[in-house]
Amino acid sequence: MLVLPAPGGELLNWSPSGPRPPAPPPTSPPTPLSPPTSRIAYAAAHVVADALADEPYAVDWDTTLAFREHLWSSGLGVAEAMDTAQRGMGLDWTTTQDLVTRTGAVAAGRPWCAGVGTDQLPPGPATVASIVDAWREQLDLVAGAGAVPVVMASRALAAAAKSPDDYHAAYGKLLSEAGGPVLLHWLGEQFDPALAGYWGHDDVRAAARELAALCREHAGAIAGVKVSVLDAKVEIEFRRALPDGVACYTGDDFNYPELIAGDAEGHSEALLGIFDPIAPVAAAGLRRLDEGDRAGFHALLDPTVALSREIFRAPTRHYKTGVVFLAHLNGHQNHFRMIAGQESARTITHLATLLRLADEAGVLADPDLAEARMRPLLQVAGVG
Repeated sequence: MLVLPAPGGELLNWSPSGPRPPAPPPTSPPTPLSPPTSRIAYAAAHVVADALADEPYAVDWDTTLAFREHLWSSGLGVAEAMDTAQRGMGLDWTTTQDLVTRTGAVAAGRPWCAGVGTDQLPPGPATVASIVDAWREQLDLVAGAGAVPVVMASRALAAAAKSPDDYHAAYGKLLSEAGGPVLLHWLGEQFDPALAGYWGHDDVRAAARELAALCREHAGAIAGVKVSVLDAKVEIEFRRALPDGVACYTGDDFNYPELIAGDAEGHSEALLGIFDPIAPVAAAGLRRLDEGDRAGFHALLDPTVALSREIFRAPTRHYKTGVVFLAHLNGHQNHFRMIAGQESARTITHLATLLRLADEAGVLADPDLAEARMRPLLQVAGVG
């Protein structure tokens, strides 16, 4: 039993709920499971910091790649070098190149995609031409490594663009030269305040209409669009406005079960940060959809929503802390440290809430291990 702090200042006793599954032998490799067939599903993967390095940006490559093996073995694809991997919050372009190259070397034909950004640009004003050049450099790396390129929203373009025309010019230039279908990524300002007003509009529905128009104009070069605006109604409207052949990938970590399940007019594929900590449950739920068992899908995925909403609560950009915390509790890494010290971005009460919600959602692989790893964090925080 643990004594956990609650947001109101009180202390609560916690013990894992339900039967405890036996812990797998620590040396046993996971048995690979087939990916779901009715939905495309990528888990945006975090990176594991090297806690013993002298500088705060070092990556533990062996553990980072082992976690990608865990995602693939669960039956999910890997979304590499996305914002979950701390792009723009500690992971620089030099390390990103290494990450993409290393993942490509072990992918062995398994599904993966990778982020194409402009974060190699120097600070200060950028031109549309320099932004396109930066995207092109990263796209060449990602495509050469064997991944599906995901063209990420650019902070530099958000700062440089004066109107929707600038977005059409930049994306149009890149897409006309892409050499193959890519995914686009619309990351809302909840995830990154520097992306406010993206697509040339402050109103989210107007921005969605602008992006849909871009997709219709360049449908042959766009395989899909990941939408991360945390508004299910906006995503559904956007999904219905896309041209044939352009898929919608939900990045909505608040409403993903209903968006993935879909309706009579369609569904969203998945490219989600929350799939990193809940990979086995998410993959099992998606296989229920393969079997036509929508009730079974919701029975597995719906209980994870409360956990996800707590992980991604405002300020949403700090969700990576909760993702890494759960990786530590579940035995995927032996410390709770992050690149650039981002583990300090959330409070001990938030982490305690995540522990309780992860237990209720059935995503703790070994509750005894989770309890043992939570104790020293509580002691450091002064909770007896």
